[in-house]
Amino acid sequence: MFSWLGKTATSCLNPLSRYTNKDDDDALLWSKDIEKHPHGEFSFAVVQANAALEDHSQVETGTNATFVGVYDGHGGPEAARYISDHLFGHLLKRARENGSMSEDILRSAFSETESGFLTLVRRAYAIRPVIAAVGSCCLVGVIWKRTLYVANLGDSRAVIGYYSDRSNKIVAEQLTKDHNASREEVRNELRESHPDDSQIVVKKRGVWRIKGIIQVSRSIGDAYLKRPEFALDPSFPRFHLSDPIRGPVLRADPTIITRNLRSNDKFLIFASDGLWDYLSNQEAVEIVNYYPRAGIARRLLMSAIERAANTSKMPYSEIKKVERGTRRQIHDDITVVVIFIDDNKGLNNKMSDHNLSVRGFVDNVGPSNFNFS
Repeated sequence: MFSWLGKTATSCLNPLSRYTNKDDDDALLWSKDIEKHPHGEFSFAVVQANAALEDHSQVETGTNATFVGVYDGHGGPEAARYISDHLFGHLLKRARENGSMSEDILRSAFSETESGFLTLVRRAYAIRPVIAAVGSCCLVGVIWKRTLYVANLGDSRAVIGYYSDRSNKIVAEQLTKDHNASREEVRNELRESHPDDSQIVVKKRGVWRIKGIIQVSRSIGDAYLKRPEFALDPSFPRFHLSDPIRGPVLRADPTIITRNLRSNDKFLIFASDGLWDYLSNQEAVEIVNYYPRAGIARRLLMSAIERAANTSKMPYSEIKKVERGTRRQIHDDITVVVIFIDDNKGLNNKMSDHNLSVRGFVDNVGPSNFNFS
C-alpha cells in the first residue's frame, strides 16, 4: 500500500531537519515543521508559483480554541489578503459577544468579510476597475472544545483522517464540498438558479466554466459576477461579459459542517486546490499517517510538486530554479495545514501557554488573541 509513498519520499524530499521557514534551495517554499495547539500539534507549508502570492493563510491558537484559514485568491492577491486581515477579527468579535462558537457566527464572519471587500472594490473601481475581477476561495476551520466547525467557499478542501473501527486502517473523509463547475451537482444548481441563462455554464477547452470564465461557483469578491454596476468593458476581454448580468452569478454564503470530535479522529488536512489537483484524499491521509509529524505539511506539498514535475517532465531540481510567475505554468500556489487532533487530554484541558498567530509564508510567529470564553 505504501510503495508509492516511499518512492515519492526518497525522490523529492531532503532530511526533515531542514524543514523550517524558507527553504535553503527553493526560495518560493516556506514551512513550519511542528507547533502546538490546544488539541495537539500542527504543521504548515506554502509554496508560491504566481508572480504575487495568491494563497494567504493563517493558524490562530488560544485557550480551548484553534482557527485555520486557507484563502486561495484568483485574479490577484487583494481578496485573499483582505480575508486574512479581516475574517478572523470578525469571527472573534462575534464569538466574544456570544461567549461561544456557532455556525451562525461563522456565517456572519463570512458575510461581513464579503461586504467589507465589496466596499473596498466600490472605492477603488473608478481608478482600477480590474479590482472587480479579484476574488478568493475561503476555507475556515474552528475547533472549540470538542467541536469542529468547517466553513467553505470555493474548491479548497478540508479532509479528516480517522481510524476505522472495522479495519483499524486510516480512512479519509472529505468534510467540504468543492464549489466547482467541474461537478455535475454544481452545474445543476447553477442551471436551476438561472433558468433563463443558457450560458450560465459553458464548456471551454474541455473545462466547465461559469459564464465561460470561472470554475468556482462561490467566493469572496468577484464583484463583476455579483453586481451589475461592477461590469467590465471589452478592454478587459478575460472578464468581459457579452450580456450584462441581472443578478448575482456567484454566491458568498458558505457551506458549513459541524462535527463532534471522536477518539478515532486523528488529524485534519486543510489545503488549497493546488494540493488536491495531484493527491487524492486517501493518498494524503496515508502520507500524514505513515510519516513523522515534523514537516508533514511540507511533505504533502512536495508530494504534489513531485506529481507536477512528472506531468511537466521537469525534475524538481529544475522547477525550484523557475521564477515566480513562470512557475505557475507548472503548478499553482499551494497551501497545506495539517492539524493533529488526537490529543484527547488536550481536548479537555486549557493550554493558554500556546497562544500563537502564524501567517503562511511569513516567518514571524506572534501571540494570538483567540480567547472568547
